[in-house]
Amino acid sequence: MPPLDTLPSGPSLATADIAAARAVCAQSGEPLIDVLERESRVVGDDLVRALGAMLALDTAAMDDLRSDEAAFDVLPFAEAIERGCIPMRRRGVLCVVQADPFRGDVRAWAEERISQPFRWVLAHPATISAFFRRFEESARALDDVAPDARDGREEQAARGEVLSLQSIGEGEGLAVRLVNSTVYDALKSGASDIHLESEPGGLVVKYRVDGVLATVARPRGGEFAEQVISRVKVMAELDIAERRVPQDGRFRVDAQGRAVDLRVSIMPSIHGEDAVLRILDKQSLADEVRGLRLDRLGLQPHIIQAMLGLVSLPYGMVLVTGPTGSGKTTTLYAAVTEINLGRDKIVTIEDPVEYQLPGVLQIPVNEKKGLTFARGLRSILRHDPDKILVGEIRDPETAQIAVQAALTGHLVLTTVHANSVFDVIGRLGNMGVDPFSLASATNGIVAQRLLRVTCEHCAQPDTPSEELLRASGIDPADAPRYRFRAGHGCGHCRGSGYRGRHAIAELLRLDEEMRELIARRESMRAIRAAALAAGTRPLRAAALELVMRGETTLEEINRVTAVA
Repeated sequence: MPPLDTLPSGPSLATADIAAARAVCAQSGEPLIDVLERESRVVGDDLVRALGAMLALDTAAMDDLRSDEAAFDVLPFAEAIERGCIPMRRRGVLCVVQADPFRGDVRAWAEERISQPFRWVLAHPATISAFFRRFEESARALDDVAPDARDGREEQAARGEVLSLQSIGEGEGLAVRLVNSTVYDALKSGASDIHLESEPGGLVVKYRVDGVLATVARPRGGEFAEQVISRVKVMAELDIAERRVPQDGRFRVDAQGRAVDLRVSIMPSIHGEDAVLRILDKQSLADEVRGLRLDRLGLQPHIIQAMLGLVSLPYGMVLVTGPTGSGKTTTLYAAVTEINLGRDKIVTIEDPVEYQLPGVLQIPVNEKKGLTFARGLRSILRHDPDKILVGEIRDPETAQIAVQAALTGHLVLTTVHANSVFDVIGRLGNMGVDPFSLASATNGIVAQRLLRVTCEHCAQPDTPSEELLRASGIDPADAPRYRFRAGHGCGHCRGSGYRGRHAIAELLRLDEEMRELIARRESMRAIRAAALAAGTRPLRAAALELVMRGETTLEEINRVTAVA
């Protein structure tokens, strides 16, 4: 069968081509789109659009499905997912989205079940599957939630915390079902946080995936929104009558055969209350870091080699900096794995202990009981450690003890919040650490970020505007050196255009010259100039290198890093 993009526009030849593909499908049982993708150079949404043009059918990509309104009131969710089609309302017109326009059984079923006029729309099978993966539980919870969901029914306590499709479908009470399905779907999506935001007339449900928030549902009804927040409070054992002050709690659910902890933060707002659920999936994290080493983080090779050298030293301090969610803890765990050879006593103090490391003594911070980072670190020093991991330097006392530990023959790995490797020096100075002690104790500083990677399934060549190039610090004359690509959204990336993240870092290794500059309290400009002259590569340079290789976009690096 010749490629679709080379076919003449004549209807007879197009019909013959599709007939040939259908014959292959009849023999092999493969979906039509899969056969056409194999036999042509056109794939993904481009193939769907080409096929739609041949058959005079409208088409839909993931962005379209995200903006349209699901219409499971005309076709039940359970039956729709069984037949692989989605009822939607597009600009007020009822449509049924399907992947194979020749499935006569699906057409007959839909025409029999739907009494009103509707149109057929074509979409890629992966797009339809992604839609169902994203909304299968939420749809169950929202089927019966109409804009007038103000029936005042009291929420019913969950009979158990085991989350599965069956338990969600059998749940009594819309609020219970929505919370359970939202948590279940967030776990399947790999979300790190769930945001439940109250707004006039309803609730907005968002997931943070790959560090970016995405709206997934908007159930209506002010009273229903209050019921959902109350349900979360009940699960976290918080005061449901208190709506004027923030509250913090946690609860645990069993989903997909494992226990998952969720940390809950309730915050009053002008429209009611908002809730944020931080997902602490320790089992999943443990699976990810089993056998984790620095060379598996995706960092630049020269960063990996330098870090291996730093963490192999017998004493001194290695600092990792970056914003929340930039992968600092994972980097520290990878470093501990590298040096955990069974010959040294390794002790960590963390808040919280995210996952267990074999052969390592891990101590969780418990501020309610008086076990702070500073107090725990003091106790660790009496426990004959060789190497110490401190989850975070938050206060002057912890900073002072960490520096003293590094000066007295211990290797200290820790994190501190700052924007760059140079800002760490000023931050610790503001905490009262003496510059001479800091320079003597510190071996190196690593600043880290995570960049979203362009989805390989829907990535296409892209041409950024001249304004975007200049705003990104790129001379338009240098644009041909870059392999600009952008994802246009598909089922694999849930319409975002990105799938997964890549770590980048800048590393400042303190040699004798650098220590002397810090001890003399030289200006940050002088320290930066000396570091760059010694070979330190800024974060921005690492980010632009990823753009040059076509692995991410200018918009993404501008979101995460600053133009030098």
